[in-house]
Amino acid sequence: MQHVVVLGGGVGGTLTANLTARKLKSRIAKGEAKVTVVDATGQHAYQPGYMYIAMGQERADKLVRPEKSLLDGNVALVVDGIERIDTAAQTVALASGATLHYDQLVIATGSRIVPEELANFDGEAHHFYTAEAAAKLRVALDSFTGGKIVIGIAGIPYKCPPAPLEVAFLVESELRERGLRDTTEMTFLSPINRAFTIESVSEMATPILGEKGIRLELLAGVGEIDAERHVVITDAFEEHPYDLLICVPPHRGAQVVVDSGLAPKSGWLPTDRHTLQVKTVAKPGPGVADADVPRYANVYALGDATDLPLSKAGSTAHFEAPVVAERVAAAVLGRQPGGKHASYEGKVMCFFEVGDGKGTLLQFDYEHPPTPPKPNRIWHLGKIVFNKTYWHTVPKGRV
Repeated sequence: MQHVVVLGGGVGGTLTANLTARKLKSRIAKGEAKVTVVDATGQHAYQPGYMYIAMGQERADKLVRPEKSLLDGNVALVVDGIERIDTAAQTVALASGATLHYDQLVIATGSRIVPEELANFDGEAHHFYTAEAAAKLRVALDSFTGGKIVIGIAGIPYKCPPAPLEVAFLVESELRERGLRDTTEMTFLSPINRAFTIESVSEMATPILGEKGIRLELLAGVGEIDAERHVVITDAFEEHPYDLLICVPPHRGAQVVVDSGLAPKSGWLPTDRHTLQVKTVAKPGPGVADADVPRYANVYALGDATDLPLSKAGSTAHFEAPVVAERVAAAVLGRQPGGKHASYEGKVMCFFEVGDGKGTLLQFDYEHPPTPPKPNRIWHLGKIVFNKTYWHTVPKGRV
């Protein structure tokens, strides 16, 4: 019996489990293989929808479904917390006290927000990275009657890199519709030297910020929040007063991979950019090339959990999952990985809202940066359709 254990029931874990089960269908039928997903809640949330809760266009109950309903019939689900991963013993210790043995392990534990790392965040800042927080932001927007809105970022990396800019554009559009734009100052604080991490996307977004009258401040990561004065203090010690503060909270990888010695304190798993195998935390010595850093032959990571220089987004996991599934299945079947999914080339594709019912598309990989088409209504509608059809397509591997 070859046991494939997938940690995490998000888009990456769910899709990988389903694709792997299909590849191993005959082995599973003979009792020679098994695929198990471990998830702490047993509920699958469509996180990109949270932004639309904040915009008053979505409901929280529409963004969650039972994980079991999305899994292939040949995939077992264990609803339990993950306490520790022992790569030497090839076991996963669970919160219930149970232990799972694995032959192939897939870590899709995602990322977590840690707003507590920034003093006064909870009392002063709004965000949209949970359904509850997005609903609170909606209430704050509903009660906003004019003043200063500051949108900032407290550290890189974070989930869904376009989201802060998207929110800025969508909020600006809403304020115009409500007749509040002339009485509102909007400022976007970028922690780097341009509006967006990818230069070509920044070149597209920066003029839109200007057209919408949103002031762009560069090298302005959120360093402190002065609750008494309602002021954001950037990493460069510049101050920005606010009446409404929208801030991306600090992000980290899952604590369990840190506690298990698989990742540094940041929690991002060192991951091979092509095979998606987990690498050892530290290089074995000075002058050792990355290619020579040891990999765990039977441990893979994907999605937000990795340290790869890619967007932490479901769209990334979407394209990584077939590669992990192919390599895991190949290991179980005793063959070499083959076909178009033998290696991951950094493919990512996602929509980008710019407000006023318009959007664009970002497609790129390791070698080819995105060249966003001119924003139009077609791409906006494409994102809406994708959001609505997600449950029937992506997790089940139908696209």
